[in-house]
Amino acid sequence: MKPHYLTPLFSPRNVAVIGASDTPGSIGQSVFANLLAGNFQGKLFPVNLNHKVVGGIPAVPSVRLLEVPIDLAVVTTAIRSLPAIMKDCGKSGVKAVLLAKEFADSEQLEREILNEAMSIARHYGIRLLGPNVLGLMRPVAGFNATNYTSKVRPGNLALVSQSSALCTAMLDWADSKGIGFSSVISVGEGLDVDFGEILDYLVADSFTQGILLHVHHIHDARRFMSALRAAARTKPVVVIKSGRHEDDVTGVTHSSNLVESGDVFDAALSRAGVLRVSTIAQLFTAAKVLAANFRVQGRRLAIVTNGIGPGVLAADSAYGYGVELARLSEGTMTLLNEVLPRNWSHGNPVDIIGDASPVRFRTAVKACLDDPNVDGVLVIFTPQAGTDHLTTAQLMVGLQREATKPLFLSWLGDAKVSESRDLFSKAKCAHFRAPEFAVEVFRNLAAYHHNQQLLLQTPAPLEGMRQSPDLARARAVIDRCLTDGRLILSERESKGVLDAFRIPVNPTRLARNADEAVRLAEEIGYPVVLKIDSPDILYKSDVGGVELNIINETTLREAFAGIMERTRNARPDALIEGISVQPMRKRRFAREVMVGVTHDHAFGPVVTFGAGGIAVEVMRDRALALPPLNPYLIDSMISMTRVGKILGHFKNLPPVHLDELEDVLLRVSEMVCELPEIREMDINPLVADEQGVIALDARIIIQPVKADHRRYSHMAIMPYPAHMMHSAKLNDGTVVIIRPVRPEDAQMQQAFVRNLSEESRYNRYMSSIKQLSQTMLVRFTQLDYDREMALAMTRQAEEGEEQLAVARFITDPDNEGCEFALEVADAWQGKGIGYILMNALFDAAREQGLKVMRGEVLAGNKGMLKLMHKLGFTVEPHPEDRALTLVTKDLAV
Repeated sequence: MKPHYLTPLFSPRNVAVIGASDTPGSIGQSVFANLLAGNFQGKLFPVNLNHKVVGGIPAVPSVRLLEVPIDLAVVTTAIRSLPAIMKDCGKSGVKAVLLAKEFADSEQLEREILNEAMSIARHYGIRLLGPNVLGLMRPVAGFNATNYTSKVRPGNLALVSQSSALCTAMLDWADSKGIGFSSVISVGEGLDVDFGEILDYLVADSFTQGILLHVHHIHDARRFMSALRAAARTKPVVVIKSGRHEDDVTGVTHSSNLVESGDVFDAALSRAGVLRVSTIAQLFTAAKVLAANFRVQGRRLAIVTNGIGPGVLAADSAYGYGVELARLSEGTMTLLNEVLPRNWSHGNPVDIIGDASPVRFRTAVKACLDDPNVDGVLVIFTPQAGTDHLTTAQLMVGLQREATKPLFLSWLGDAKVSESRDLFSKAKCAHFRAPEFAVEVFRNLAAYHHNQQLLLQTPAPLEGMRQSPDLARARAVIDRCLTDGRLILSERESKGVLDAFRIPVNPTRLARNADEAVRLAEEIGYPVVLKIDSPDILYKSDVGGVELNIINETTLREAFAGIMERTRNARPDALIEGISVQPMRKRRFAREVMVGVTHDHAFGPVVTFGAGGIAVEVMRDRALALPPLNPYLIDSMISMTRVGKILGHFKNLPPVHLDELEDVLLRVSEMVCELPEIREMDINPLVADEQGVIALDARIIIQPVKADHRRYSHMAIMPYPAHMMHSAKLNDGTVVIIRPVRPEDAQMQQAFVRNLSEESRYNRYMSSIKQLSQTMLVRFTQLDYDREMALAMTRQAEEGEEQLAVARFITDPDNEGCEFALEVADAWQGKGIGYILMNALFDAAREQGLKVMRGEVLAGNKGMLKLMHKLGFTVEPHPEDRALTLVTKDLAV
């Protein structure tokens, strides 16, 4: 890959400081002094209209007078001079500009000047960081282009913050704790360079081992999510969010009224595989623990202590944090009964009594670590008569080196146990002054593990061999409403869309008068339900527009008249189409749930699930997730709700048909993927029991989309591109399938590489590897389809699906071009595979708007070079490596 296009901004060699000054207290003086004092290895050039020398270095009045190419210009002058400065930078070939000067957002004139400067920057291809930023630091390179006056240590954490004030607070806190940074990037308003691009750069930065992110708002959710997911696959990412209750989701349905913007942001971070924290202290603690590679595989904690009081308090903290206390296995309980005093607690917390010896501690802790029901162990030591804190600590250090599960150590007290704490620090053990801090960290590690599992989920718009939806019928309903100038679908129309996506609905038929209602009721069969049918009335019960359990004609005629009268009195302005007649569904063991869709201004469609019926807003029992969904994500959603606890066996109730409920959520996910017009939706109640599910009521809110809308561009997470799947026939007549690679293809991909000849493996990977490492396997099968693609060619063999070849590309960070690779199994060479697969790859690259495809081929690989010529690539020798040949294709041709 070529160097990241933001390298001139974050790793500049030649830096001009426009407005560099010797005037005390000025930003120009602070920034330039920090650059001089930081031992920056590049060259600095002060630019000042009035002084010929700044800081002992000759200055020039304009960046255009500098004779060397400038990577980065740091602007510290007043905003009014920015358009002229930007023109000078553009004409001088400056690649990036850092706006270190704040401006008043409330001043209309300054806003206009800033917009003019941005327009000039775009014209010249200049990337701009800011305004309203603290600045930019690369402590590992001695680069400090900020006005921050305190010390910042070099380290392996990158800090990216949207707030200069919060950034300075974080730096001050970090210095007091001895925490260092690879980069400190203040984003400010983010008019140009934003989180997504910064994260892209940090993913490839070898100095950065973990990323700390402060976010207030997001401009480009798709770019943000793609970059965040890419970062989280290789490095721990911890996020703190400010303004949780600002910009709440607004809408008219229950689904929207139950959701806050902070909830959507949490769901997005979970899906990205990162950890969300609430305080600065948590931010750095979580980062240190994750960077030290402490991991858990679940949320079940065992507590071992020699004091029941601290143990119970720790258990209370666990309950408060939502951490599950492990239920010790029978084998562990038998062992502890044999080795511990008879008056031990006989449960979790494991109280091993106050006089516990170091060996007793080790025996109890080892038993808990070996228990399959335990994911982590918290050890609480209280200095009492007969105890030995240091020997106990030494045994715990040894246990941690042996164990695969994390051990959290809390030695209570101060001076008496200080030597043990020093030992823990030297051994890099996770130790805490208070047990509740350890519980909190364990909770965060469990959440991180859960989120990492969510990161692996890359579901198709609709998975499995289910019956395909009738998209044409659903779109016809929506188009008709938009043509009529309506944004709210009636219940009949909403159910029509659901039915088109194979979601079971209670049939709804329209009666315009009482006689029609009687006829329909007789056809359906009593008992029936009557509901007012009006596009202007969202919730029919609010106007008395519903009558249930109507058992005969007399009652029906009275109910019909009553509904019409009440509705006209309550909403005289409403258009009334008539009254709908539906079967009255009575199910003895039914549970009412709700499935909905809402829309977040940043992250787009959000699917919600929770308790349904009339108590939906009172209980506020709901979970949400960003689509697309799959069974793992759906199970995770359901398990987070209270109503989810009664969907299985519950008292006298048989379990509901969970497969049918899961299918409805998958269908709803498919709806929002394929129908970008859907803005909000409620299916409430959705009745579920042992027989299946059925939607008794539904309402959909729509909104027109732009004519140039690209498929799935309304979503924050790109779905599996199932539309790229197609069949082909090889030269020998073999029928093959070409499809995008999925995470579950990992073993098939490993078998493919293992069966390649040594020569083929070397030609592809430039090494003599026998098989892919776990890291490479994850990288090749867990894809972000918005920025990369891998197409596998497979056939159906007796033992299952067999991979014959794979072609992939990875886009450049600027999304202009991509680099490709092609692998074909040795046994299938010469059958036209390369030609077929590469043409499919061209189509995928063009769909993503890419313009150029590049690759490298070994100069001695004549067969591959011949194929490249046939496919229209430009073939030329590599300028730096004679063993390689460069191949390039213009995708527009």
